[in-house]
Amino acid sequence: MSNTIGDAAGIIWQYLDKNGPSSVNKVTTETGINRNDVQRAIGWLSKEDKLSIEMVGRAETLSLK
Repeated sequence: MSNTIGDAAGIIWQYLDKNGPSSVNKVTTETGINRNDVQRAIGWLSKEDKLSIEMVGRAETLSLK
């Protein structure tokens, strides 16, 4: 399981590096990672202090620090 989460975190990090700040829904849709793994990867990246999470309207927006 941790390999899957680590892989998802890497994919999300690369996606945000290339595309800039994005909503969780957009990241989920465009990376093809299932929603549960996206949420776990967000936790992983947050714990490593590599991710900023901001509410924009009603959507959580992710960006790299």
